[in-house]
Formats: sequence, structure tokens, C-alpha cells
Amino acid sequence: MFYELSTMTLPFGTAAQAAANVQAFATAPYAQGELLACWFTDIGTLNQMIVLRGFDDLATLQAERQRTQLSASPFGCGELFQSLEQHSYQGFPWMKPVRPSAESGIRGPVYEIRTYGIKPGGVQATIDLWEQAVPAREEISPCVVAMVALDGPLRFTNIWAYPTVDARGKARADAVAKGIWPPKGGPAHLTTAMTSTIALPTAVSPLQ
Repeated sequence: MFYELSTMTLPFGTAAQAAANVQAFATAPYAQGELLACWFTDIGTLNQMIVLRGFDDLATLQAERQRTQLSASPFGCGELFQSLEQHSYQGFPWMKPVRPSAESGIRGPVYEIRTYGIKPGGVQATIDLWEQAVPAREEISPCVVAMVALDGPLRFTNIWAYPTVDARGKARADAVAKGIWPPKGGPAHLTTAMTSTIALPTAVSPLQ
């Protein structure tokens, strides 16, 4: 499964309108791929809308990326956003594709989006170590997706769902205390380029 993670920086007070525009753009008859999530940041860099779209193959992702880039109003928000970034990803091959909450049962409403830089040669090791460690970690909280970037700096992004911000802190502490996280040997393959964002679903987000 391939994914696009797009981030728009918006003026204060425009999130509801932007979300409606994103939904219309991503579900138009000529749109390709599937809108999977539309979040608004709560902790981290504020006033950002994060959009996750899924694609069955890379060619479809690239075609939709081109449609977005050629649009006079990308995501229907050309007159709203102050900046737009789009990044392509491929899901870790052993992970199930991301599905909306109604199908997967995965719900937040708190989502943590974490990105880690990967050292050269560390991609396959990271994928393999996560495959070993994630099942035990998911007994504490579900991993929505782990995916490696196809553009920009070498990195991967993982997204986790929690019922509350406090539950997120407890889950991470419990995983460390039990010795099941981080994956044993995993940090050795990572750089110090690490970011974490807490985001909440907008009204139009299939992941709620």
C-alpha cells in the first residue's frame, strides 16, 4: 500500500472550511486514491491540517499527486493555506493497509504522528525489527501504519491511536517498562531527526 501525507498550514479559524474542501477534493469523481484521515494538530506545530490518502500502487499515487500540483486550488484550499507539503510513502510490507474506523475498528480520537530519520542502510533492519516488536506493542495501543518515505530525507513515519492524551503517555511508559518498546536494536538505525505531533480528527476524517 502506498500513501501520501500532506500538511497544510492554515490561518487561524479556517479548519472547518478547509476540512470540507479537502473532502470534496479527495472524493471528487475524477480523484484517485482514498481519503483515509484528515487531522488538525493539537500538540506540536499548530494550525496545521494533515491529510492521509491511500493508493493501491505508485503510479496512481503519482497521477493524483500531479493532479493536486496542477490544480489552481490544491485540496480546494488554495486561497486558504499558507503552505502545503506533500510526501509519498510505502507501507511496511507486513502491515495491513490503513482502513477507516468503521472498517478497522481503530479509533483515536487522539493520533500521534511520529517521524524518525533513518541512517543509511537502516531501512530493511527497521522494517524487520518493527515486524518483531509491533504485535506486543499493539496489545497496549494500535499502530495505524508504519511507512517509509519515498522522497526527501531517509525516514519513516508511524501513526498511533489513543483514546486520550493521558492514555498515550501511559501506553508509552508501560511499553518501555515491560521492555517491549522500542524494538530491541531499533534505535541504532535511527538519526536524531525525530518529530512528534498530536492531532485530532476533523469531522470529515474516515479515521475518527
